[in-house]
Amino acid sequence: MMNRKSTEENTLEKKQGHFFRQSLTPFRAVCILAAVAVVIAAFAVFGQGTGRNAGDLEEIPEEKKLVLFTSHKPDVYGPIVREFESRTGIWVDVRTGGTTELLENIEESRKKGDFSCDLMFGGGIESYEAAKENFECYRTQKKEEIISRYQSREDLWTLFTRLPIVFIYNNKLVGKEDAPHSWKELFTDDWRGRIAFADPARSGSSCTMLETMLQVLDGDEDQVLKDFAGALDGSLLESSGAVLEDVAAGRKMVGITLEETARKWIDRGADLTIVYPEEGTSALPDGCAVVKGARHRKNAELFLEFIVSDDTQRFAEEYLCRRSIREDLELQTREPGGKLIRFDLELAVGRQKRILEKWAVLTDEGKN
Repeated sequence: MMNRKSTEENTLEKKQGHFFRQSLTPFRAVCILAAVAVVIAAFAVFGQGTGRNAGDLEEIPEEKKLVLFTSHKPDVYGPIVREFESRTGIWVDVRTGGTTELLENIEESRKKGDFSCDLMFGGGIESYEAAKENFECYRTQKKEEIISRYQSREDLWTLFTRLPIVFIYNNKLVGKEDAPHSWKELFTDDWRGRIAFADPARSGSSCTMLETMLQVLDGDEDQVLKDFAGALDGSLLESSGAVLEDVAAGRKMVGITLEETARKWIDRGADLTIVYPEEGTSALPDGCAVVKGARHRKNAELFLEFIVSDDTQRFAEEYLCRRSIREDLELQTREPGGKLIRFDLELAVGRQKRILEKWAVLTDEGKN
């Protein structure tokens, strides 16, 4: 269900705020001076940053508004939205939900003549490609510094960060030598029913993981799907977040997840180890796009510029455990142990519906 965010969800770690505050650029100085009166008054009305009620936003002038749909978790969008508000004086109304749900909402609303959403933030770019009819073209000033491989030819979306797919295992249950190190190893009887994996019909990231597996193994599509469905033995989780929960709790021994999520759990003390598949993995970026007919288009474009800026990209690397999409920045990126494949985006989008239909049949059979 799509929700407006709560004040509790928007609570920031102090260190996240320090990072942005220490990155005082000329742009920020100018914006803060220009908007200080608005910021002070607005904080008196709304409290800290983005924790505000829907009715309160109506008091803000239209030229100072931005309506943002996001599938990111609060620890990702929270500090970024808050800093954007601080630097520009623009007030962001955030609605949260799953990527598929939000994109469907945008499409249905546009058909009804409702252009209340200005910007979509979060979700893999394969989802943006599939829904590209809903987006407006915009070319950021940093386009030439962003990795070219996955950029939209028509500038219909802007890349945010890269997200490698990895395996994880519970150190209390699996030894280093016994852990799976390749996609094919997951298909063996050793791991049957012991793999944590979210349902691709519900999770966009799991859909990307399934497609990554197919492209890496490059074998018979039906056979790969059948073998993997058999390895799961009828066990599918409701969300991608449940993968880490189940492996950390020992309910499953291994899992397939995003590097970002795994690193955050390990940083918080989870006894897990990350494995980069030997055959290769993908590091598909997530995106952000201006919605067609956006009422606050200029503000949406400012947000796109902000997420690809030096400060935000460094923040994503240092505090969000995400990989920058900027090629010109000197960042201490943790390189994956395995190789990265050249993910075929057109292939993935073209066969996504067919793959999900086949997957549904296989997993339904596994439940019976």
